[in-house]
Amino acid sequence: MSGDLRVVVEADGGSRGNPGPAGYGAVVKDAATGEVLLERFAALGTTTNNVAEYSGLIAGLRAAAELNATRVEVRMDSKLVVEQMSGRWQIKNPGLRPLAAEAAGLVATFESVTFGWIPRERNKDADALANRAMDGETESAPQRPEAPAAKSWAPPSLENATRLILVRHGATAMTAQGRYSGRGDVPLTDEGEAQAMAAAGRVAGLSRDVGAVLTSPLARCVRTAELIAAEVGGMPVTVLDDLIECDFGLWEGKTFAEVQEGWPREMAAWLESTSVAPPRGESFQAVAKRVRGAMAKIVQAYPGQVVVVVSHVSPIKLILRDALAAGDAFLHRLFLDAAGVSTMDIWPDGNIAVRSVNETAHLR
Repeated sequence: MSGDLRVVVEADGGSRGNPGPAGYGAVVKDAATGEVLLERFAALGTTTNNVAEYSGLIAGLRAAAELNATRVEVRMDSKLVVEQMSGRWQIKNPGLRPLAAEAAGLVATFESVTFGWIPRERNKDADALANRAMDGETESAPQRPEAPAAKSWAPPSLENATRLILVRHGATAMTAQGRYSGRGDVPLTDEGEAQAMAAAGRVAGLSRDVGAVLTSPLARCVRTAELIAAEVGGMPVTVLDDLIECDFGLWEGKTFAEVQEGWPREMAAWLESTSVAPPRGESFQAVAKRVRGAMAKIVQAYPGQVVVVVSHVSPIKLILRDALAAGDAFLHRLFLDAAGVSTMDIWPDGNIAVRSVNETAHLR
């Protein structure tokens, strides 16, 4: 199938005992006609309801990807999964975080994915499949590997993983003054150059075998990327437009205090929701969409390689938010220093492991 395919994924999972014998089911339907396009179900051994529900979601997203779907509407009767994947609830159970991260990685491969809760009686198709799995029936279609139990998950092998070294650009005059710096093309200061050189040394310490250095098109990132590339082998720098900073619109060049004074209601709404954009600017939801697309392209283009990504505060925060399956509050609580370094691994199947966030020892 090709083109703009919109599908509905109905997913469910269950456990007879919690933990107990568990299974999941997922149905992919054409959004326009309701026609069932694919079904997936499998037993999971002994685990919990929540693990089974996340497993159903992952199976449904994978099935949608097999159909080359572009837009996905996920419907589940699990309030927990829907709220956590929507970013409104924190994921407190460490056993669920790897599954949520895997689901988030799959979400990033589509143009759009929405999550909605439905009552159990409206999720009967997926529920029936989950019960068939728990009853011992098997499906001939390929299945995802057995989901890990909550206390037994271990990091996967690094084989075939793309390692991303995320670097924020060095300081500019706007950085030093605490001003919103979006699309304005300001250069690094002398301090910023020194920070970028220090970051280059840290990147070289992490890996001399770098496959690519990718950067936002703005000068402060390009210069940072050039210094890193020179340190790890003199490779060319590749510009990726989707790594550009958020467009802060009328707030460009303003401090937080100036924005609060001049646009108090707009600022409050912006802090409350990632769907709200600054006046004449860009919402974090819009930034997230293009950055997810960029990440998907990077993983596809550089499997098993080390890739340096030089970008800005907003794109890097959004990448880390998705990787950690965190809520939107994460965006306002995480601080990223100029020339700070974060590291994560992404596997082709969507698994993610965050290794470090905002390393700054090289700047001291």
